[in-house]
This record gives sequence, C-alpha cells and structure tokens, in this order.
Amino acid sequence: MPASSLLCVTIGRGRHRALIAEHKHLAEQGCKLVELRLDFLMTPPNLKRLLAARPCPVVVTCRREKDGGRWTKSEESRLMLLRQAIAAGVEYVDLEEDIAASIPRFGDTKRIISYHNFRETPEDLSALHARLSGLNADIVKIATMAHGPHDNVRLLRLMRTARIPTIAICMGEFGQPSRILAGKFGAPFTYATFHAERSMAPGQLSYQQMREVYHYEDINTDTDVYGVIADPVAHSLSPVIHNAAFNELRLNKIYVPLRVPREELSQFMHDARELGIKGLSVTIPHKEEICQKHLDKCDDSTHEIGACNTVLLKENRTYGYNTDYAAAMASLDHMFGGDEGASGLRGKTVLLLGAGGVARAIGVGLKRRDTDIIIASRTMERTEELARILKAKAIAWGQRHGVKPHLIVNCTPIGMHPNVDESPIEARYLQSGIVVFDTVYNPEQTLLIKQARDCECTYITGIDMFVSQASIQFKHFTGQEAPVDLMRRVVKQAISPVKVQ
Repeated sequence: MPASSLLCVTIGRGRHRALIAEHKHLAEQGCKLVELRLDFLMTPPNLKRLLAARPCPVVVTCRREKDGGRWTKSEESRLMLLRQAIAAGVEYVDLEEDIAASIPRFGDTKRIISYHNFRETPEDLSALHARLSGLNADIVKIATMAHGPHDNVRLLRLMRTARIPTIAICMGEFGQPSRILAGKFGAPFTYATFHAERSMAPGQLSYQQMREVYHYEDINTDTDVYGVIADPVAHSLSPVIHNAAFNELRLNKIYVPLRVPREELSQFMHDARELGIKGLSVTIPHKEEICQKHLDKCDDSTHEIGACNTVLLKENRTYGYNTDYAAAMASLDHMFGGDEGASGLRGKTVLLLGAGGVARAIGVGLKRRDTDIIIASRTMERTEELARILKAKAIAWGQRHGVKPHLIVNCTPIGMHPNVDESPIEARYLQSGIVVFDTVYNPEQTLLIKQARDCECTYITGIDMFVSQASIQFKHFTGQEAPVDLMRRVVKQAISPVKVQ
C-alpha cells in the first residue's frame, strides 16, 4: 500500500509549561509530529526546556507578524533562535524564503522553506516553487489564501508534480479540501491545530477532526475522493456520516466538504476529475443547475424532479440521482401504507411548506401518489413555479394555517440550528391524526416535532430522512449496503449539544 502522510499539530501557548503539556498530551494520543510556535511565548523561548526529552519529533517555527505570527522582537534575535534550534538538533526548522539563505544547514535538521500569502493564491506558482526549492530545501511549504475552489486544484497539482517533497495548502474555508487531500497528492504531512477553537491559520481543522472524521493518516495516493458541494458548506454533516461509514467498512475512500459558489459550478465540475472525485452529494444552491447542465444521464424520477442531489463520475460520464426523493417517499409509504402503485396517500391533502429542491423532490413523489398538494413558501414566485410543475395549488405563506391537511411536510429551514425556537406552523393548528414530516435534522427534535408530539400527531424527523438518503447515496457510491445504525448514531452524536473535544 502507498505510504501515508503525517499530521503535524501546531501548538502555540503563552507559557512554556502549557506548550510542554500539550506536546506530551498529543504524543500520548498518537501524534507523530508537532510544530512548536515559539512566537506565541510571552517570555524568551527556552529551547533546552522545550526540547529536552521531547515525546515526539518537532518542527520549530517562529513566525513574524507579517507572516501571520506573533513575533514582535528583533529580527536578529529571531534568526539566532532558529540557528540555536538547528544546533540543538530539532527534526525540522521552518525558514521563510527571505531568511533561508542566511541560515546554513547543520546536522540532521531538515529545512522547510516556506511561503505564506494571506491575501491570495499567486498566479505563477511554478516560479514560486522553483525559488523556494533553490534555497537548499528538504521540504517546500506554500500556504496561500483561496478565493474559490479552483485554487485547491492549482495547489494540489503543484504538489503532485513537485520533485522536492512539498506541502501546498490553501487557507480559508475554500481551502479545507487541500488540507484534507494533501496526503493523496504527495505531501509528507499536513497541519492541524490542537483544538477546533484555537486555529493557527484560516480554515485549519483540529487534530481530532482530522483523525476522527477524516482519518487523515489512512489517506494515500489510491484513496477515492467523494464530497458534498454547497454554498455555504460548513454546516453539512455529510462528511461525518459518510467518512464514518467508509471507515467502518474499511474502504479506502474519503469524503470532503467542498464550498462551491453558484458562479463557479462549471469550473468545479471540470476540475472534479483532476481532484480524483468519484461521487458527489449536491445541495443548495446547485441541485437544479447540476441536473440541467452537468449530467450525461439521470433516472426518470430525477429528470421529472429537475433536481439532483447525488452525482457519480465514472468513465468520463456523469450520472445523477435524487436520494431525497427515494428516502422521503420510503418513509411516507411506510407511514401510510402501500407504495407508488397502490399508495395509502392517494386522495390525502398535503400541505407542502417550501419550494426548493427538497420540496420539489418530495412533491414529485406525492404527485405520483395522487395526493392533493397545497404549496406555501415565503417566496410567492417560487411557490407558483413549483405549483405549476406539480399541478398543485399555490397559496401565500400567510394562508398556510387555513389548510386542513392530512400531512404537513416542512421543507423550509425554519427551526434549524441555531434558530431552534422557530416553527413553520403554530401549535394550535396541529391536531391528533395529522402526520408531520420535518426535513430539518439539526436539531432532530425541532420545535415543530415537539409540537407534533404534544398534539399527539404522528411524525417523521429529519434524521430519519437524512440517514435514509445518505444510506442510498452510500450504495450508489460504493455498491455496498450502508451501516445504517452507525450512520444514525454518528449524526445524533454530531448534533448533540454536549460536544467533547
């Protein structure tokens, strides 16, 4: 099996005691490499104290303010400190481009020649890499700010083709895929922070996230890549659920969050194969456009819905599916009895709240089951458009409480974390016998679900739909049955108000 990349955890504390304690803690957790940020210390760094009996190898770094660090003392004293670290035999020392020539190689210490740009990703990366490589580098490190998903491709491409071991990562939310996929593209290691709330660089993930969610040290050049495309994407729990399932079945696959603005979707789909992407989950705002413009083939239900939430890329073709549709209708058919051909939903009145991609998918399923659909959303234009497609009735949002439905389906984000005290329906309009289906899954017990329970309504939670659609996606991605119980458990843990770091 190809060699895997390491996780280097960056720690920066104001006191020597805290820095040493975190170093020891990380080593006990299995960390094999730590970056000591000397510029965070409030007193002059005592290298002898920091390095004596160190529990695992270190990268010594002392970063200036202009390079994103906290060093405010003289440049002369900083250079002296770095020379002393080399003389002390540290495993790695990080040297910026402009000082590398003034600090000679000594002993077995490996030289990381680094470049940081917190504004942009420069155009001529090849020339930059050549300059850094020419400074007696053992490892070249380039960290730049990403302003779009394509910047990841440029950095990962550079890393894959480099002759000298290279760490090339993008900063910011756009750049997170480059950090997670660094090992697949040849990086000797990538960087994580000690704790999610103490990031040392924009977009940096914690050691716990990189190990427990992304299983970074299992990633290698043969790892298949999957991901979720959305804008925004940070809230998505899809990486948690799919990576847990991949790990459970010992599959050499990784699932990453991919922030893709609407205007960059075409470029991203062009880049996807270079990133090694085999499959995608698709969510807001891309479900309709990807179905209209970027699929070679889709199934009948996806074509009728006009929205796709699952894409497979294989043999230079793209295939689209809508697992929202399949999951939602499986839940409703179970609740009401029957199926599309002989459904217990036939003739029932349904109040469909929302007019986005999920509402469209569920609406098509309800239409196929001959229900009486009434649609209300907060945007009348979209309400009327969806009603036209489904041959349903459109009403203004303010009229929703006048409907007497058998089934209420909430496809709006109302009640989603952090707005957990909101509900799309006032409790006094809920009556025993109504079935309530809330597609919001974080929290599972939305205010609407709590109201439904108090009013003795039957209900389906967003967790039910989310896990079901993800398990169908997993089958498309892998050809194997998903570990559904595990997926449900990890989602509930992820949205639990009690988090352990």
